[in-house]
Amino acid sequence: MKQLSGLDAAFLYMETPTTYGHVNGLAIYQRPSPDFDPFQTVYERFGSLVGHIEPLRRRVVEVPFGLDHPYWFDDPHFDLDFHVRQIGLAPPGAADQLAEQVARIVGRPMDRRHPLWEVYVIEGLGDGRWAMLTKFHHATIDGAAGVIMLRMFTDLTPDAPWQFEPVEWEGETLPTDTEMLRHTMSNLAANPVKAARLNLRLVRNLADAAGLNSLSGIASRGRDLITSAVGRSEQAEAVGEQVRRVSLPITPAPPTPWNKSVGPHRRFAMRSTSLSNIKRLKDATGGTVNDVVMAICAGALREYLLRHDALPDAPLRAMVPVSIRTGLEEDPWTNRVSSIVAVLPTDCDHPVERVLRCQGAMEDAKHQLDLVPADTLTRATEATSPVVATAAVRLMARLSDRVNLPVNVVISNVPGPREPLFFAGAQMDHYVPVSTIANGIGLNITVHSYEDKLDFGLVADRDLIPDLWDLVDLHVAEVERLFEATGAEWAVPPSPPEGRRGAPTPPTSTAKPAKEKRATKKSQGAKKSQGAKNKRASVTAGKAGKAKAGKAAEPGKAAKQRAAAG
Repeated sequence: MKQLSGLDAAFLYMETPTTYGHVNGLAIYQRPSPDFDPFQTVYERFGSLVGHIEPLRRRVVEVPFGLDHPYWFDDPHFDLDFHVRQIGLAPPGAADQLAEQVARIVGRPMDRRHPLWEVYVIEGLGDGRWAMLTKFHHATIDGAAGVIMLRMFTDLTPDAPWQFEPVEWEGETLPTDTEMLRHTMSNLAANPVKAARLNLRLVRNLADAAGLNSLSGIASRGRDLITSAVGRSEQAEAVGEQVRRVSLPITPAPPTPWNKSVGPHRRFAMRSTSLSNIKRLKDATGGTVNDVVMAICAGALREYLLRHDALPDAPLRAMVPVSIRTGLEEDPWTNRVSSIVAVLPTDCDHPVERVLRCQGAMEDAKHQLDLVPADTLTRATEATSPVVATAAVRLMARLSDRVNLPVNVVISNVPGPREPLFFAGAQMDHYVPVSTIANGIGLNITVHSYEDKLDFGLVADRDLIPDLWDLVDLHVAEVERLFEATGAEWAVPPSPPEGRRGAPTPPTSTAKPAKEKRATKKSQGAKKSQGAKNKRASVTAGKAGKAKAGKAAEPGKAAKQRAAAG
């Protein structure tokens, strides 16, 4: 048995009936031979890895009454058939059909009575390839640990021998609630800082009820121990002063259509671009790859909101996850992640200037980690009460339609391997991230690099962003727009999107942005008629400006109008 860290447990506490704590990855593979059986191969490989990788075999056991963080136990009833599953797409097996199946799978909570992972082998892709969707709870691994695991079940050459032979392991006997309660009382009473989360009288009474009479006196002295340990030391006062000097964005972010409470259903959309092209843009603008990625996201979000008449005057804010791994961790299968908040220049209409502003915004955001080390914040989660954390999540769910959070969107850029990977001889073509959303932040943009590809994976609430494919297409269109603005030469010619079933042609840089289109129409109208028409145009423009400053239009409005026109 092993207790979850406070950060690991936080991803369990975040869950509600409509928000989930799992993260996912979609790998698309070639078929090395006509007789290759993806499901059987995946089943055998993951079966042989269970004894080697702890997250594959451990399940969570919660502490009664939420008195302390849960524990991991090796599952005594492990069932590989529950975890490895197979589905097929109906013809024609288009990209949006694959994405729809992924959205349905990630829109279901995980069963905590089993180890928190699932793997889906998806066949029937129209081009003959197959896909593997891995679904792991964030309490088990973070993004960096996911990359470690990806490297473990893939090879660097197509004919590499499989290095993991099955090893024997035994499940642990699951404790009863009484046994878990006794263990928890001992743990809390021996750790006064942890005990401070609870009313000390409650600790003493529960200890008496559990038959641990000697703990009552320890609990009674807890307040004095806490005061001497952390309450009035010079170090504690210095840390407190440092925290007070940090400037964090605590004011509400500007409203967008997706900053509301989320439902249980999801949408997923994906596109790919060349990493070499992004590096060309990096050189042309003087930024970093991450600066360019952030600017691409900012430009795409700006254009999307313009098209929906929902662009706020103030710039959006993005929460950016940051890995704090050092490479020296004794346990790789735990979360080592923090986050920063960066301003997105969605109020800027020039692509190159957006890159420069993203560069400055990321530098400013990194100072948040300099002033308050992420490791300090991570340790602070150890003293978070599970009861309080769960109550806070529920309160946020109730308030997410009334009060805007300090951030609008989560944007993550995860670096992956540069060399090709193989799964039992099947070469991996893409690895598309499929992340999670939460109440108040109904959109997640995660980018993963692999070989010379940069794969965008967008996840959103199904109702808040019904035209998610339009938004992901705008990200690729923004790459083209940056090449036009910088005059840089393409390293790799832009490629069309994967085939979709009945999807419209995605926008490209040759199409005028929404703001430019509206300006052109207004100019043409002025040439055709003066006087009354110009007056009506001015009144209309005034109303549009007021609407933009007020409540954002519903996200599905433009999509419904296009459907009605068609």
